Amino acid sequence: MSDHTDTAETQHPDARSGHLTGRLGVTSIVFMVIAAAAPLTVIGGNVPLAILNGNGAGAPVGFVVASAVMLLFSVGFVAMTPHVERAGAFFAYVERGLGAVAGMGAAFLALVTYTAIQVGVWGYFGGSLSNLVHHYGGPDLPWWVYTGLVLVGVAVLGYHHIDLSAKVLGVALVAEIAIVLLMDGVILGTGGASGISGASFTPDAMFTGAVGIAVLFSLTGFIGFEAAAVYRSEARSPERTIPRATYLAAVIIGLFYTLSSWAMIEGWGAERVSRAAQADPDNLMLDTAGTYLGAAGRDVMQVLLITSLFACVLSFHNVVARYQFTLAGRGVLHRALARVHPRHQSPHVSSVAQSCTAAALLFVFALAGLEPLTEIFSAMAGVATLGIVSLMLLTCLAVLVFFTVHHRADRRLWQTRLAPSLGIASLLGCLWLILSNFDVVVDGTAVLATVVAAVPVAAFALGTLVGVRHRGTTGTAREGTSER
Repeated sequence: MSDHTDTAETQHPDARSGHLTGRLGVTSIVFMVIAAAAPLTVIGGNVPLAILNGNGAGAPVGFVVASAVMLLFSVGFVAMTPHVERAGAFFAYVERGLGAVAGMGAAFLALVTYTAIQVGVWGYFGGSLSNLVHHYGGPDLPWWVYTGLVLVGVAVLGYHHIDLSAKVLGVALVAEIAIVLLMDGVILGTGGASGISGASFTPDAMFTGAVGIAVLFSLTGFIGFEAAAVYRSEARSPERTIPRATYLAAVIIGLFYTLSSWAMIEGWGAERVSRAAQADPDNLMLDTAGTYLGAAGRDVMQVLLITSLFACVLSFHNVVARYQFTLAGRGVLHRALARVHPRHQSPHVSSVAQSCTAAALLFVFALAGLEPLTEIFSAMAGVATLGIVSLMLLTCLAVLVFFTVHHRADRRLWQTRLAPSLGIASLLGCLWLILSNFDVVVDGTAVLATVVAAVPVAAFALGTLVGVRHRGTTGTAREGTSER
């Protein structure tokens, strides 16, 4: 209680000014970006779906394409970073290049995007943890009971200084990447099912079936990539830390996904993997681990899947809390959300509000009796996928406009004009792929797909209306407050 009753004189100076502080280095930020991407969850969830619904054994090419898109995007993003001094990530870039109204639309779009993916992962988490506990003889309780209990833990970590979350994410991340790389090494070292063929990268495999769906599911694996810039205010030397973390995260995530998806396919064999994915997509990764790492390795991977999901929701929790904090500091959301904890130097009020929002949505879904994986996760992942690609498209456009109109003196042709233009073209292609296959993404009918796809559009429209209303004030409002 004493943490909330300190006088202004005894508070940390950054708490009085309403700014977040921290000493996050490149490694810590990269950890949080990759944790948000939830690599073990992607290998266990997205890869089987890409194999099943996409181009079968050629699924790894989807990650190659997605990685190329992310790196193209990163070139312009990094070039503009020194000119964006405020926290706020994608929406701060959109605001700088396209104006305050478009920036506010992007901010509301981001809030909905990250809230949706976090709630979706919470559903996935609850269902997976319930199955794990029941498998080992524990009580067969509803998924929302486990989700509710763990949500409290995330709320506690989010309330404290960001360094604590970074440490938790780092431990979880190292463990989950290690188990997957171990499986990859054993598969490739033993020759897989029938010798290492590299069939996944042949034209016959790459262009058989729906390669667009493989790209689509690969792109969802990069949700959370924005986190590198969200922590700008808490980074050490952000002008150097953010660019390095951005490139490192893109390269590491892309290589890991491509290698691991290819290894899993080699573990089954290019001819058998599609049948295995069709028979049991939910357990394709765990069954692969059981074959090459034994029963103990399978059990360890199943436990680490839970920690991967935990790291994922914690990372998204922190991102949403900081979005709310920044918007509150500009007077768009309630000022209380811009308070900084005097001791933990965290956006504690915003963090608590984010926990309450997630709990309320999960309560509604539980009351409606929705299934956590096929109904909650699929629909929320659909909203998030469409939202994140739209945000990246707006950011690329903002970079191009900024260097073409507002900062023409910069003569770096590749970084400021060509790469952003190629990024826009590639992201438009990705957006078309998503919309043309959206019923597959949300695992529903055309009507449901239309309704879900309308959510990010409505969020952006609402944000632009708020931006018009606050025009002239959002640019000068302080990013924080000394209220207690």
